[in-house]
Amino acid sequence: MENKAHALIAGAFVVLVTALLAVLAIWLTRDNTARNLYEMSTSETVSGLQPQATVRYRGVAVGKVERIGFDQKVKGNVLIRVSIDEAAPVMRSTFATVASQGVTGLGFIQLDDDGSSDQRLVPNDDDPPRIPLKQGGIDKLLKQADVIFNQAEQVTTRINQLLSSQNEAAINTAVTQLAEAAGSINRVAKAMEPAVATLPALSRDAQAALRSVKGATDEVTLTARRLNEKGGPLDRLKDGGEALAAGVETFSAATLPKLGEVADETARTMRQLRRTVNAVDDNPQALIFGNGPAVPGPGETGFNANGDKP
Repeated sequence: MENKAHALIAGAFVVLVTALLAVLAIWLTRDNTARNLYEMSTSETVSGLQPQATVRYRGVAVGKVERIGFDQKVKGNVLIRVSIDEAAPVMRSTFATVASQGVTGLGFIQLDDDGSSDQRLVPNDDDPPRIPLKQGGIDKLLKQADVIFNQAEQVTTRINQLLSSQNEAAINTAVTQLAEAAGSINRVAKAMEPAVATLPALSRDAQAALRSVKGATDEVTLTARRLNEKGGPLDRLKDGGEALAAGVETFSAATLPKLGEVADETARTMRQLRRTVNAVDDNPQALIFGNGPAVPGPGETGFNANGDKP
């Protein structure tokens, strides 16, 4: 009897402990957060996403996936129902993507917002509103996998062509030529070292020459300024030229006409002198006896056609 009593007490104790653990588990896992239902419909693959998966808003956990099934409104689409904390800022511009968590590959819903609207998406548990579900990075990668593989194959083919025996020989030749060119450049550089060493002195000489040219230019500028000053040589030369022009004009206006009259008078005198000399040559005795009477002309008394004097 005593053993049965001990067994009964032990059994009652186990049952009591089990009940207490169940109550503690319920209390620890209870969730009093008020959530709203939303739906997402997509034609993309949602591999890795399971019910009770986490819903995150820009990395912050705000809910969980309640159910995954087929959309009765859009044939062929997958319908995801989620419950989200009513304090989460779910706006009309909020959208969702399916993301993978770490290396486990477990999927979760990532919410984000492009900021184009500041109006909240009104919840309705009887007919939950729908949040757009866009392609995630994995979906885009899967769609581009064929293109990536084709490009990788093309790259591999081109690398094989590049590494062919003919191209390898050409590459070796090019490398050899580059080495020879580098050696030539080194030799040229060494040959130019003496010339480069003289560049500082040449630069100093050039600077001295430039300073000399600048000094000469300044002297020329100063001389030109002095020549052009009022009362300077050019100004005096201008006044002298004007005076000379005035003298020439006076000479032309007054002296030249008088010189012309003197020349005319001299010409008349010379003609008279010539006539006198001719008359003396014809009748020298005229110097002693005079010219005598004039020879009668035709129709006058004593005229002789033979030219004899009466």
